[in-house]
Formats: sequence, structure tokens, C-alpha cells
Amino acid sequence: MPRRAAPVNPPARLSLISRHLAPDYPINTPYTVERLPDTIDTSLLPKTQTRKLSNSANMSSQPEHPTLLIPGPIEFDDAVLNSMSHYSESHVGPAFVATFGETLSMLRTLFQTSDPAAQPFVLSGSGTLGWDLVAANLVEPGEKVLVLGTGYFSDNFAECLRVYGADVTELRAPVGSRPQLPEIEQALSANKYKMITVTHVDTSTGVLSELEKLSALVHKVSPETLIIVDGVCSVACEEIAFDAWKLDGVVTASQKAIGCPAGLSISMFSGRAIKALQSRKVPPTSYFASMNNWLPIMKNYENKKPSYFATPSPQLVHALHTALTQITSQPLAVRFAKHREASDRIKQAVADLGLKQVAANPDDQAHGMTAIYLPETVKQADILPNLAKKGVVFAGGIHKEIATKYIRFGHMGVSVLDPKRGDVDRAVKALQDGLTECGYQKV
Repeated sequence: MPRRAAPVNPPARLSLISRHLAPDYPINTPYTVERLPDTIDTSLLPKTQTRKLSNSANMSSQPEHPTLLIPGPIEFDDAVLNSMSHYSESHVGPAFVATFGETLSMLRTLFQTSDPAAQPFVLSGSGTLGWDLVAANLVEPGEKVLVLGTGYFSDNFAECLRVYGADVTELRAPVGSRPQLPEIEQALSANKYKMITVTHVDTSTGVLSELEKLSALVHKVSPETLIIVDGVCSVACEEIAFDAWKLDGVVTASQKAIGCPAGLSISMFSGRAIKALQSRKVPPTSYFASMNNWLPIMKNYENKKPSYFATPSPQLVHALHTALTQITSQPLAVRFAKHREASDRIKQAVADLGLKQVAANPDDQAHGMTAIYLPETVKQADILPNLAKKGVVFAGGIHKEIATKYIRFGHMGVSVLDPKRGDVDRAVKALQDGLTECGYQKV
């Protein structure tokens, strides 16, 4: 049971579902609530929480619940959730080893790599563990790293790198945009960097960074620099051509567009990145996150050989196996196109409401989420509970400069790929009605 603290002021009391905004709560990030507050008022919870499909023949087997449309975790397919109920089995038994091996192989398809020198990793942990893998293994204390700043999560990636001793330079863009290639070229020409990091989609702003041209620039100007991508909010909804774009590392997590419950850190590293690990002058500065410990384990599992360093989660791996089986059952281009189509429809609806996006330039807009500026007359504390009563859950803002001024609409995975669910249409209608009920009228 959560620890209880003194009640907060009544205006700040929020429902369980709308806890993402709560600007007045004690908070676990400097800018917003992403976890349960100590004291929760559940009186605002809708009496009936529904997520029914339009056709009873296609009803979900899940209990009725509000439709979760935040930028992760997302709604999950029934088959994926059913995989979580797999009976207990040995993590070194032949059945699980085969499942884990197939899972790692399917990740190669998702990341679009056939290079045998590249290696996928699946570890128990959140997406944040991917930062630790990069910082603890691929950079030595004092080595220079250029971090391209597009929001809250790129800022935190930089902080993680500093914890492990990296000499970090942040090239930050104004809120809602991304660093441009000429200034990146200038930075790369001025210093020798061991690594450059880019957040493909910064979940705090919905800003999409362009990878292909960035990689070409880095290989031209500073070919020895490793190219590392934070793909937590992009893998499986934005294209990532690992081999073709000559990337060195992509870190992501299970609970976003991949469509698996949270708890798995997923990454892919190039042969060049593995060589950087193996040529370190000092050992990696982590034990659990040491790629030296995990590399032989991942290789063995992929080759269907039992191996052990630390116990994985068989149930989560089964769920990931199911999710990846679904993803790889059709061409990736089809999946990416469906996300683009849904994104375009949502962004047009936002424009039709007279609202603006945090990412103003269409070229900078992600296809798996939309960050929407609220009208000046509408507050997060009003619109998010209103949406919750309609059975739709959006997220509040978390970028420190604009945290109270916008909301975030996640549209990835099954909510986009299965139109029979009606998730996107219901969410757009709820937003339209909710704004009206909050007193907003388009000018």
C-alpha cells in the first residue's frame, strides 16, 4: 500500500488516471508527476471505465478500462498480454532458450540489420538502462560526447553520461525544434568526439530527429565518432535502418511502439561499438550493465545455447516474442506507413481545432505521438480529468520550460494498427468535446 502523506490543496487533487499532470504534487522529476503521488483522490474517477470495440465480434478479452493514449506504456494486444501468463519455466531450459533466441533474431529484422558483427541485447530493466549501457561501456572517463538536445530526455541522457565521467557537450535547440546539420557539423569540426547521441523522438516534445542525413554527416566530418540513438519512443513506429544508415547503437524499451509490457531494455549495437568496448583502457564502470558480462550471454541465447549471468524475465520475453512475431509478420514499411497515416489524421484534427503543436515544423513532428499546446483558457488540471471521464488517458507536459502549457497524445502500436478498436477516433472526439466543455471556442 502506498505511503500516505498530508493532503495537498484541493485544487491540486487529481484522479488516479490523470496523475501525469499534477504540477503541485511533490514530484519524482523536477517538472511533473510520472508516478503515483503519495495521496490520491479517487473521487474523480469515472464510475464506468470502458474501452469497448465497435464490433462485439472483435471485443477485447481485457477487462474494461480507460484507453491509454500516453506516449508509453501503450495499449497492448490481447495475444501479447496472454503471453505474460505463460507458466513458469527455467530460464536455461531448452524451450525458453529457443524462445529467447528467436526473439533476439527477430530484433535484427526490426532494426533492419543483417550484420553478424552487430548484437542485440534484451535485459530486464527500463529504457533508461540503455543509457547506462552506453555510458558505462562505450565511453571512458574524460572522453568527449556530443549530445543533441531536443528536450527532457536528451537532457537526462547527457546527465547519465556525466555520471559515468564523460565530458559532455550539449548542442541544444529551442523548445519544439532540433539542432540543425550546419551547427552539428561546426561542433564536430571543432572537437574530436568519441560519441554523438541523438534522441530520435523526444517524448517530452514530440520532436523527431532525422537520422539518415545526420549519420551521413558524422561519417563525413568525424568518421571515428560513434553514432548512438535513443529510440525509446521511435523503434517500431519510425523507420530505423541500422545497417543502411551506419548506426552504432540504438537503445529502446518494450512498452512503447513495440507493444510489450514495461520491464525490458532492448538495444542493438554495431560491430564498431563492440570493438570500442573491447578496446577500453579500463573496465566498464558498471556490473549489471557491463556489456562484457552480457555479450556472451546474448550470443549464446541467439545461438540457442543456455547461458547465465543474471536471471531474465521469461514471461516478459514471451510477451516480447509475441509482439515481435506480430511486427515481423508484415513488411515494416506497411507498419511505418500506418503510423504516418494516423499521425497525419491526428495532427490535422489538432489544426482544425485551432491548436498548435510543440513541434511546429512538420519535418520535426513524430509519428507515434503529438505534443499539443493548450489554449490559454484551458488548464491541464481541467482537460486531463475531463478526458479521463470520457475513458481516454492523455499525458501532461514534462518539459521544464513549458510543462503546464501542453498535453501529450500517444498514438502507436495496436491503437493505430487495429482500426476496429476505434481508439484514435474516440480520443479525437473526446479532445474536441473536452475542450468545448472547458470553455474553449475556436476563434
